[in-house]
Amino acid sequence: AITALETAKKIGFTNINLDLMYALPEQTLVQAQQDLSHAIALETSHLSYYQLTLEPNTYFYHHRPPLPNNDLCGDMEQQGQALLEQAHLQQYEISAYSLKDKQCRHNLNYWQFGDYLGIGAGAHGKLTNIETNKISRFVRHRIPESYMQKAGSGDVIVEEKLLADDDIVLEFMMNIFRLKDGFSSSLFAQRTGLAVEE
Repeated sequence: AITALETAKKIGFTNINLDLMYALPEQTLVQAQQDLSHAIALETSHLSYYQLTLEPNTYFYHHRPPLPNNDLCGDMEQQGQALLEQAHLQQYEISAYSLKDKQCRHNLNYWQFGDYLGIGAGAHGKLTNIETNKISRFVRHRIPESYMQKAGSGDVIVEEKLLADDDIVLEFMMNIFRLKDGFSSSLFAQRTGLAVEE
């Protein structure tokens, strides 16, 4: 990861994100701080700093490693936030920190309920039909071999769901409240096609 980051800088990339997890199996507070200090020293413009969560249907979910307790996780988060602030990386989303004006445009679009096109095996997307003002979500074939077999015929979407108004309101709120700054009623209307009173 460090080599990739240094190479990206060497060839001219100036806005680079680094993802870093904390609350790893058997991780101590000192180790978490050392990891974050090392990441900060790499001088990226954006850092995603988030707690490890064990997702269902994964190996670690079924073979649970020893994880730090909730109090230790809370200490890791608080001390991490203090280190990030000292490095002038400002929190703008639950787990995203950046230098001024270097927020991730893709993430902001997603959290502000914007449209995005999912391309590739297992990709998810969200699109608004501008003629009908209806919003749909879709999922493409998850297995690469199956995806490639279907790609030639254009039959790569395995699930498409037209969102009901209640779903739209819920999804907008669940996404927008990941951001620190909240939202305006005009953004709600623009992204949902609904009145803010909804």
